[in-house]
Formats: sequence, structure tokens, C-alpha cells
Amino acid sequence: MDPHALLLFLGVDLLLVCTPGPDWLYIAARGLGQGRTAALTAVAGVCAGYGVHTLLSAAGLAAALRALPGLLPVLRLVGAGYLAFLAVTMLLTLRREGHETLTAARPQPTRVVLRQSLLTALLNPKGLLLYLSLVPQFVIPDAGLPVGAQVATLGAVNVLCCAAVYTAVALTTARLATRLTTTPTAARRLSAVSAVLLLAVAGVTAAA
Repeated sequence: MDPHALLLFLGVDLLLVCTPGPDWLYIAARGLGQGRTAALTAVAGVCAGYGVHTLLSAAGLAAALRALPGLLPVLRLVGAGYLAFLAVTMLLTLRREGHETLTAARPQPTRVVLRQSLLTALLNPKGLLLYLSLVPQFVIPDAGLPVGAQVATLGAVNVLCCAAVYTAVALTTARLATRLTTTPTAARRLSAVSAVLLLAVAGVTAAA
């Protein structure tokens, strides 16, 4: 692949990934509400989701979605609904355990966080639009490397950028949460804040 095109894509992609958006808020919500392990698991799930986007785009799905523009709004609303469902579930769990309990809110199992994060990334319209609009601009049809391989390379660069930036977000918010959750009550309140953040992500996603 043309090194100049690859470096240019890296610069543009880093700029986009470093811009706070739904992914930032989602990972911050995990870090604040459930700690370092959950936040890093969320990063892994989100990156895995974008890895799936990369493989599907390399196989030609991006072109199919471009031919069916009405599908994107549906996916956007489904994604927003799923995030809202996660937020409401967290709030109901906190309420069921009782506001006066002396124990902090129980963290979700790693496999649950990983599955939820993977679905969140798969339904994120921002990720879909990147493969629909940005990646094709850096693909050179008459290059020696096949188009599918070029898309896979660019997608892999995006996944690596997301992994680096989102890991920093996860560690920062988890460290902040550790300082703030000095008591079980404070931990529960921070979990409630993380649920509200997820609702905010759902709203941003629906309005995108």
C-alpha cells in the first residue's frame, strides 16, 4: 500500500479518534462505574467490534450499505436503544440493591462487559460511517495491493489507534474513580453517574 496514503490516513484517523465522542463517553462510564478491569474490557470489546467492521468492509459490506442508505438510520436507532437499555438496567440494579446498603454495587462479569461493548461498537453509526466514507478515500483501485487488502490495512490502523487512545481514557477514568469511591455510598453514586453517561451516549447516538 502507498506509504503516503497510509500516513495521511493515520493522521486523519488519529484526529477523529482523539475527538471525544460516544466511544469516549461509553468507556468513561465503564471506568467511573465499574473500575479499571471493566474499562479495559470495554476497550477490548469496542476494538473487537471495529475489527469486525474491518473484516466486513474488506469483504464488500461497506459498498452494500452505501447502496442502502436507509439502513444506517435504523442501525443508529437500534444502537441508541441498546445503550439506553444498558443504562436503565444499571439504574434498576442499583435501585433493587437498595440505596442504604453498606456494600458497593457489584461489578458485571468480564464476559458480559465484553459482549455488551462488542455490540455497542457494532451498532455505532460513527464506526460504520468511517468505513463508508473515510476509508474509501484512501483506497487506490489500480494499486498493486487488492482493494480488500487495502481496506483491511486501513481498518487495522483504525483499530490500533482506537486501542491506544481508548486505553488512555479507560485508565484515566478508572484512576479518577478510585480516588472518588472512598466509601460504598460514593461508589454507588458514581455507578449512577456512569448510567447517566450511558443515557447521554444513547442520546448523542440517536441524534447523530
